[in-house]
Amino acid sequence: MSEPSPRPSLRERKKLKTRAAIRRATYRIAAEQGWEAATTEAIATAAEVSPSTVVRYFPVREDIVLTDDQDELLLARLRARPAGEDPLDSLRTVVLDAVTTALAAEPAETRLRARLMVEIPAVRARLTETTAQTGRLLSGAIAERTGRSRDDLEVRVFTAAVLGALREAAVHWAEHGQGDDLVHLLDRTVDTLKAGLTLRTRP
Repeated sequence: MSEPSPRPSLRERKKLKTRAAIRRATYRIAAEQGWEAATTEAIATAAEVSPSTVVRYFPVREDIVLTDDQDELLLARLRARPAGEDPLDSLRTVVLDAVTTALAAEPAETRLRARLMVEIPAVRARLTETTAQTGRLLSGAIAERTGRSRDDLEVRVFTAAVLGALREAAVHWAEHGQGDDLVHLLDRTVDTLKAGLTLRTRP
């Protein structure tokens, strides 16, 4: 039986609380006034912190809505998947579980984030960069599970392709009014990859 994870220190808890306050303030301003109104100064005032604190926690403003401190959790869950499980199925499970949780816990924020990805070019551009960063992190776990090197070309291509495809599914969902079931779209995306990227002409 594994030992429980140690409780975060007081300093770490304060940092997490500050990051959460900055995120809540940003979402509130963006939802009520639009992204352009969510300046560093406005976010700082709403979150009751200094502008320098906002910049220290989020050097890139778009990261406030794109990053959610879940990468390390995704990595841990990926490493905890059953040995011998197909890597694509492992990624499917951990990503879909994370999205399901986000939609249940923070539905408004999740939908706003998706809308901003479509409407704001800077947010969409940064999304590509953050997806690549997540891919580099998760590729280490994929390498471990397959007995390959972290810098193995096939590992990097595999992880980037899967996360890139899932990103496009989320963008598709947002572009079409968020009316579909996002989790189903992501699951369907993985099925497309698993079929070998064949694309038949519709009758």
